[in-house]
Amino acid sequence: MTDLSPAYHYQVIARALEVIDDAGPALTLDALAQRMNMSPAHFQRVFSQWVGVSPKRYQQYLTLGHARRLLADRHTLLGTALESGLSGTGRLHDLFLTWEAMSPGDYARGGEGLEIKWGWFDSPFGPALAMATHKGICGMGFADEMGAEVALEDLVRRWSRASYIEDPMAIRPLVDAAFGGQATALHLVGAPFQIKVWEALLSIPSGHVTTYADIADAIGHPAAHRAVGTAVGRNPISFLIPCHRALRRDGGLGGYRWGLSRKRAMLAWEAARTEM
Repeated sequence: MTDLSPAYHYQVIARALEVIDDAGPALTLDALAQRMNMSPAHFQRVFSQWVGVSPKRYQQYLTLGHARRLLADRHTLLGTALESGLSGTGRLHDLFLTWEAMSPGDYARGGEGLEIKWGWFDSPFGPALAMATHKGICGMGFADEMGAEVALEDLVRRWSRASYIEDPMAIRPLVDAAFGGQATALHLVGAPFQIKVWEALLSIPSGHVTTYADIADAIGHPAAHRAVGTAVGRNPISFLIPCHRALRRDGGLGGYRWGLSRKRAMLAWEAARTEM
């Protein structure tokens, strides 16, 4: 792995988040690069290649207040989005995603008879664990916060009766297409209520956000904020089903199974690319 890989870029971003949070907004680019033990030129190159904007501009997206600004400026009303046909089959914003949900019977059987292939892959947000059935990607997670073994166990126990085969080469085309913004199929494995929540998440454009309350309203359960939050947290296909775009009503980040630093980095990455 070269130091220009997407995973290396994300590691730099993750470290930069910690430095920015500790030092505050007055931190200059040169000082930030020094704290990262990098030259300003190298720091500039890594940031620009990862997201396409300068480190100074990107630093604005990484601040803790960015989520609140997103909520004020790019708040997607999911009811309108769903009525406009932005969910379901067809093109979904920055990715060409088509999806199919496992039948309730198959879900109840815990994936019995289902063959799932899996592997670890380089991604713009660090090493990614991906899983796929013959119908498409059914699982994606990240290991930096919890470790590779725990991340694997987390996804495997969702379909405890499925057969798992480590075969990254078999599913690499799906994963490369997903992170490259090309045609990608998803196979959603969840309870009916969860599927509704994930469908709503798929309607949020890249660079935009919504609230847990709006998701509850959009799926016809306005009082089910807590249940919606649980379903968002159980999303098995991180990033592609964009649970990172769901915020609290007050603009707080809420939770994120794969780490709040990664959630902030994803929001910043998408916001910067949207404004390019």
